[in-house]
Amino acid sequence: MSGTFREIVTLQLGHYSNFIGTHWWNLQDAALVYDCDAPLGELQSDMLFREGLTLGGHVTYTPRLIAMDLKGSLQTLRREGSLYGRENENTSFTWKGPIMTHKESPPTKNAFLQELDSLDTGGLLAEPDFMCSSSAVAHCSVSSVGAGVAMETVNSRLERMQKSYWLEGSVRVWSDFLRIHLHPRTVSIINQYNHDGESERLEVFGQGEALLRGPVLEDLEDRLHFFVEECDYLQGFQVLCDLADGFSGLGSKVTELLQDSYGGRGILTWGVAPVNHPETSSIKDLYHMMNCALGTLQMANHSSFFCPLTLRGGLMRRPPPPTAFPLLNCDPMLWYHSSSVLALALDCMTASYRLRQNSAPMWQLSDALAVSGRKVVSAYGSVPFPMMHGGCLPDALDVFADVLPWRPMSACPELGDGLCFGQSVTLRGLDGQSLVSPLLPGTEPPSSLHSERSGEDVLTAYIRTHYPSNPLAVQLLSGASKVTPPFPKIFSPDLSPQGFLQNQNQTAADHTSSQPVAGLPVLTCLQSSPAVGLQLSELQKACAALDLRRVAPSFLSHGPEPGEISEFMEQLRSLAHCYRLDPCRSSSDEDDDDD
Repeated sequence: MSGTFREIVTLQLGHYSNFIGTHWWNLQDAALVYDCDAPLGELQSDMLFREGLTLGGHVTYTPRLIAMDLKGSLQTLRREGSLYGRENENTSFTWKGPIMTHKESPPTKNAFLQELDSLDTGGLLAEPDFMCSSSAVAHCSVSSVGAGVAMETVNSRLERMQKSYWLEGSVRVWSDFLRIHLHPRTVSIINQYNHDGESERLEVFGQGEALLRGPVLEDLEDRLHFFVEECDYLQGFQVLCDLADGFSGLGSKVTELLQDSYGGRGILTWGVAPVNHPETSSIKDLYHMMNCALGTLQMANHSSFFCPLTLRGGLMRRPPPPTAFPLLNCDPMLWYHSSSVLALALDCMTASYRLRQNSAPMWQLSDALAVSGRKVVSAYGSVPFPMMHGGCLPDALDVFADVLPWRPMSACPELGDGLCFGQSVTLRGLDGQSLVSPLLPGTEPPSSLHSERSGEDVLTAYIRTHYPSNPLAVQLLSGASKVTPPFPKIFSPDLSPQGFLQNQNQTAADHTSSQPVAGLPVLTCLQSSPAVGLQLSELQKACAALDLRRVAPSFLSHGPEPGEISEFMEQLRSLAHCYRLDPCRSSSDEDDDDD
């Protein structure tokens, strides 16, 4: 897996970020091509993964990733991973006296992890000529001939697991459904705060800000140097950061560090938030809203662009109902479910700068969206994109008529006024004749979309009917998002194994065959629009109206000071005003609007 490519380093900061990241890396792993005779995929995996060697000389292929979390968040996962070391470890001691060993019972692994352990040690594999040693549950290092067969064996067994295992009741932490190996430099645990329990929780912005100094800073810089210095051409950083808890403060300092140390590289930051938190109260809801406001402002200041990513209906204390998708049987309150939907969308939205051919680098995407100080963008998605089996893209889009097919994934509904400053739309999972109308020459087209000659033209023409004169970039990928175990079974029975809608007869036949959904067409949009300004303004007004010294003095005990928060609120107000379509209005007019 060699060639010229622009490497990307990914950072995941917080437990929900690691939930999304785990699904996202599982999707990347499922898309890897191991057969040397197979055509190369559309996405360049070497941008995200790195090759290495174990102490035993086996080739590994692991994510170029730094994942930060709190004490007690790993459960069965070893912090240093299981690829490197312990193969020829010398366990001799100079101490000659008696030794007493105290051994704690390890956490119980769910059925999926038990199966992975068996696959990883080769216990269920019949091929004698290879050793499973690296990522992708076992990215097999062999004497060149058997690797394709080995991975085919592993993946076929994982596909059979899809029929047998439900993980909804057994997933407690993100490592419970991690199907790849991680590099020893990947997982960084912050021991000052607990993942569970009532004490020592990372709950407020100031706690996170204060963390990035001393040992935590040294540890992060060491990990960054390791991954960055081996890159030939670093494209930039993907940062997933929990937005509603103290990690928002940590993410603000981490993005500032990246901006100062790696200026000129892309920093695309995704502020993620679950629909619900396991332990909540009125005061914690207030914390969450303040963390979202401060984190959005600070991470936007230090990033190429910042995009909230959530199924919550809003970032306020009492948001509207969560975003729902008609072809998903998803429980948005279940982190295992909601994070899988966001990971599918993120996989599609980030494809434009990961393409093997005609890739648009990170800076190009951010420059197109974050114009004139508008560094906060919103995300929308159609997961999956509703396409009839055997149908075509013009037919699928005609069904929506006057509405757009996507739903908000940034707690930011579209205004429906046809105005935006720029957008990037990506559709994956359709190819060939399915992109254009199959009508014979001379046949009257049922709509103007059926007259277009390419998939790009069809999608562009459709979006232009809703946004007539705004900058637009469109990307199409033929490969669907490949969903394999342990992706949750959240798909409507109306979907075929390829993720397409079926008629009633096809649905009944598919129920008989019990074939799980293995791939999905997905449509996403990243957008900069006046709707973002309204969202930021609403958030700023709600936070500025609070007297934190009276209602939540504990929020201030770790910083920032009340004066600093007032200044931040004014900055957030100014950021919201950047999204006005009439920026030349006088400040007195703006003040009137705020009253």
